[in-house]
Amino acid sequence: MKAEAAVRPAEPASSASIPLTGNEAIARGAWEAGVRVGVAYPGTPSTEVLENLSDYAPSEIYTQWATNEKTALDMAIGASFAGVRSMTSMKHVGLNVAADPLMSQAYIGVNGGLVVVVCDDPGIHSSQTEQDTRLFARFAGVPVLEPSDAQEALEYTRLAFQLSEDFDTPVILRSTTRLSHTRSSVAVGERVEQAPKGFIEDPQKTVIIPANARRLHPKVVAREAAVARYFEGSGIHRWEKGDRKFGVVTHGTAYLYVKEIVPEVSILKLGSSYPLAENTIREFAASVDRLIVCEELEPFLETEIKALGLAAEGKSLFPRCGELSPELVREGFAKAGLVEAAPVTLNETVENMARPPVLCPGCPHTASYLALRGLGARVTGDIGCYTLAAVDPLRSIDTTVCMGASIGNAVGIALSGTEKRPIVATIGDSTFLHSGIPPLIDAVYNDVNITVVILDNHITAMTGGQDHAGTGRGMRGEPTYQVNYEQMCRAAGVDWIRTADPYEVGKMYQTLREAIVHKGVSVVICSRPCVLDPVRIKGAPLEVKAAGCVACQSCMNLGCPSITWSDETYEGRNKVKIDPTTCIGCTLCAQVCLSDCIQPVTA
Repeated sequence: MKAEAAVRPAEPASSASIPLTGNEAIARGAWEAGVRVGVAYPGTPSTEVLENLSDYAPSEIYTQWATNEKTALDMAIGASFAGVRSMTSMKHVGLNVAADPLMSQAYIGVNGGLVVVVCDDPGIHSSQTEQDTRLFARFAGVPVLEPSDAQEALEYTRLAFQLSEDFDTPVILRSTTRLSHTRSSVAVGERVEQAPKGFIEDPQKTVIIPANARRLHPKVVAREAAVARYFEGSGIHRWEKGDRKFGVVTHGTAYLYVKEIVPEVSILKLGSSYPLAENTIREFAASVDRLIVCEELEPFLETEIKALGLAAEGKSLFPRCGELSPELVREGFAKAGLVEAAPVTLNETVENMARPPVLCPGCPHTASYLALRGLGARVTGDIGCYTLAAVDPLRSIDTTVCMGASIGNAVGIALSGTEKRPIVATIGDSTFLHSGIPPLIDAVYNDVNITVVILDNHITAMTGGQDHAGTGRGMRGEPTYQVNYEQMCRAAGVDWIRTADPYEVGKMYQTLREAIVHKGVSVVICSRPCVLDPVRIKGAPLEVKAAGCVACQSCMNLGCPSITWSDETYEGRNKVKIDPTTCIGCTLCAQVCLSDCIQPVTA
């Protein structure tokens, strides 16, 4: 670790200002900091960080989608070893996957600056769980920076690389859904090139065996204290003096809500939540009569402040679950007696009219899950657009845990010996490459009777259509090697493999029947492009010939948003109609129609 005085202040931004989202600002900050390698696996709300980084010149920055977050961090670490600044970005659950290398690299340190951008999702807008990355930062013993707006997102990203190199540590830049997708005017600067340092041969530092780890661990502890001392005097923490009766410690986007609701109180805005600025917090607490902590998710700061022996209030006023908002912050301060409670004006009927998520019209996953439900399978699901098959009307997924869990879950159910129904694991193409291959090997190794359905829609659809190793295209659309799923499955030991087109409903049913009765592991690859990415697919729309509709409602079981109820009835049941503006002409509804009344639109 270098001397603390070696930390350089961030270069001032130029007077040029442009509108940027938080994720765009992070990418811009990395570019300005001279980053040379950026690698990530897409995951909302972090996806746009690498997408925007890839817009800069390839001669300046190499960018690539990795097969998973661990692989992405491994590659960024390798680039750091080689002496260039590198960055990886991921959503909060992605850090679970990347935790192993992060923990080791916290001991090893860096050569070129290494920044891990982690975007949390308070409120669980698009995730399976709600997590607080600050806990991971403390667990790993690495600094975490917390910008509150897009301008700080740019500046803190540049600072993160400086801290990384000057304190010999990976640095976490923590964002949230609200920050990642906010947009504001940002003062930007120019790129500052960093001369590559080259690989430094020092196996006592870079090879993390027990003997080296025992020597390095005390340095991690000392580094935490050194970074905390730097933060104390760096200006990253902002003390805004106001009414002495109340003092609020806050950070990130919560700071903006505090400023909006109680601008007159004293505020300590922390630019970093770990390591803790103990002296600054003690001094601030001594200057006010009552200390309140306003933070999203876990009582991280509140717990640390109380551990200092200071009286503080936090989660007794603000919720521990979900995303904060000005309304919730006002409610919390009203409980504390700082403001008047706001009158309830929201119409409850409108509040509860949430639109349920559905698969797109013509989504190829629809027929696959319709067939599985028809065959009475016990289906273990995974993370992707297809997880929507767990709800009405498809209602054909029984379990969903995390990325890549479906196959392992199916193996466990099979080994239990209690399930009488056919056991089927469903997994998307990108997810299969992310973490589905090891459990497939285990399935073959344990010789279990399960069927694995790989839902190959030729793209990473859920996060906006990013390429992966199975698409044959690189980060910038350049042609590259394309993984062959059948060859990969055969290499894992699977000998029964079929490819089916989900738009051929009858053949799809028959293929799945044959797969289910096969003894051992069978694999069905459902191959059909996503209807939206990389280009929107649209054919001739279909219509319902109302005279022939017997209101059997079989087509409604598809859950296609283009199919809705009609005002006409048959024997007391509503007939259906198709919206020609959203129908893509996939013919799935026509194939399941019992009265053959769904036909192409005629002029």
